[in-house]
Amino acid sequence: MKKLFILAIASVVGGTAFAQTSSTAKATSYGLKVGVNLPKYQFQNEGGTDPETETTTNFHVTGYMDAPIGGVFSIQPGISLQGKGGKFYDNGGTGNARVRNEQNTLWGEIPVNIVAHIPMAGATNFYLGGGPYAALGISGENKMTNGTVVTENSIGFGNDSSNGRTADLKRFDLGVNFLAGVQLGNGFNVGAGYGLGLNDLRPSGNGGNGKMTNRVLSFSVGFGF
Repeated sequence: MKKLFILAIASVVGGTAFAQTSSTAKATSYGLKVGVNLPKYQFQNEGGTDPETETTTNFHVTGYMDAPIGGVFSIQPGISLQGKGGKFYDNGGTGNARVRNEQNTLWGEIPVNIVAHIPMAGATNFYLGGGPYAALGISGENKMTNGTVVTENSIGFGNDSSNGRTADLKRFDLGVNFLAGVQLGNGFNVGAGYGLGLNDLRPSGNGGNGKMTNRVLSFSVGFGF
C-alpha cells in the first residue's frame, strides 16, 4: 500500500517534469478548486445484511496542474484535502433501538487524472476525465447515538485492530476519481466529481468478511491560471 502511495507522488513529480519539457502548443496551467463533498460508506457484507447508510456533508480543497499530453488531452496531477465519512446504522442498541454512527474523516489525497477538454463557444471548454488516487488518513471523529445517549470519540487509523490495538479505519485508501465540468475562458470553472474507493477500510481483526469503502459525490468551483 505504501508503495502505491509513493507511486502516486512520483506521478505528480513526473507530470511536472513532463510539463516542463512538453512542446505542445497549449501551455501548462495550474488551478485551485474548493467545494462540498457528500460522502458515504459502501458496505458489502458476505453472508449478512449490509448496514443502512446515508451521506454526510464535508468539504474539499484541491490544487492541481494541467499539463497537455497531445490533442485535447492533458494530465492533471494534484494534491488535495478531502473530507469523507458517512452515516451508518447498527441494530442492538438500547431497547433494541438502532445505533447511528456519524463519521467525519480528513484525508490527504493525491489524484492523477487524464482529462479531455472539448471546445465550446469562444474559449470555453467542457472537460471530462478520471484517474486513480491514493490517500492518507489524517484525522477523524465518530459520533455514536444509542437511544438518548450520544458518545463522541476520535477515529484511530491503522492496519490492525487485534491484540489490544485500537484502529477504526485503515490509514491508506486507494480508488478512482471521475470528474466533469465547464472551464470558462477567464479561468473560472465549475464541476462535479465522484470518488470510488476500492480499498477495504476495515483494519484486520475488525469486521470479519466483506468490505467497507468510501464513496464521495462532490461539487466544486475553481480558477485556473
